[in-house]
Amino acid sequence: MKKIQDIRIREIEPLTTPKAMEDVSPVSEEESEKISSFRAQVNAIIKGEDSRLLAIIGPCSIHDTKAALDYAARLKKLADSVSDVFFVVMRTYFEKPRTALGWKGLITDPDMDESCDIEKGLRIARKLLIDITDIGLPVGCEVLDPIVPQYTDELMSWSSIGARTTESQTHRSLASGLSVAVGFKNSTSGDLTAAVNAAKAASRPASFIGVSRDGRLAVFRSSGNEVTHLILRGGDQGPNYYEDDVEEAAKMMEKTGLTPAVIIDCSHQNSRKDWTRQKRVLRAVIDQVRWGDSWIRGFMLESNINEGSQKIPQDLRELKYGVSVTDGCIGWEETERIVMNAASLVRDARTQGGKVEIL
Repeated sequence: MKKIQDIRIREIEPLTTPKAMEDVSPVSEEESEKISSFRAQVNAIIKGEDSRLLAIIGPCSIHDTKAALDYAARLKKLADSVSDVFFVVMRTYFEKPRTALGWKGLITDPDMDESCDIEKGLRIARKLLIDITDIGLPVGCEVLDPIVPQYTDELMSWSSIGARTTESQTHRSLASGLSVAVGFKNSTSGDLTAAVNAAKAASRPASFIGVSRDGRLAVFRSSGNEVTHLILRGGDQGPNYYEDDVEEAAKMMEKTGLTPAVIIDCSHQNSRKDWTRQKRVLRAVIDQVRWGDSWIRGFMLESNINEGSQKIPQDLRELKYGVSVTDGCIGWEETERIVMNAASLVRDARTQGGKVEIL
């Protein structure tokens, strides 16, 4: 009989089940308590029950676990110093959606040589998330592959769905069952409709096919995610972090029955793809918060130990330490400076009754 199935599949490799990987890198009772506390604080901020802002800060993507832990130790100290006004979540992105070609992230290609040892990538990612949790930082990931959360869901405190996947029904259903708050980014065009619809859809119960922790195909039935929100990241027509943009997003959410909650991505099109402009976006966001904008729940910064970005060399020994291999990032010194300054401005506003006086 002529083969008519899997005709373009070169090879099928078995993959360790989520449960088996969990047995190798288990979450301790202490870690579980930390994560539960982190999630409760994130959720309270998204719902407007906690007046602090979420500060989601970290590398565009993680490729070096040593540098990631070095960064996490620095970020923990900064997080403690601003904890009265910001709740800091470390950006730990392991999957990178690509417009065309390029490195797809640590989980897919941990050796950065197109060998795509996905099992190795999952093990490294899970262990790193545990290590960062032990430092005392909550972690946030972008959810791309719908199976990966079975390996990482218990460790996350916040998550996002990217601009290219916000319209995906698969990701909307998945988000409805995730254990953490989920932010949907507006489309690359800048349109908010898909993100608002996604947040609404994910807030409702859903049924979808997935893989259980013991590796079996199963039908999952979710209860819906009550902490969905929008992430404004700009679009083809330019930035969308201005006051009118935030107001439009809030009204669209209200119209669909959602509680307005917006996070501003200081990178991507909001910075016009220029990492050095992130501080300008953050300054504008903080100004809106100081003037009493209650719809903004937080901000995102792409930051690393050293500024800029680098191409992946053939000889990986030539990689520069603490420098992004995807989008450019601000360096640590600037990260510390602008976050401390932003925290100071928010504190000043609070001493004036929660917002600055209208002139």
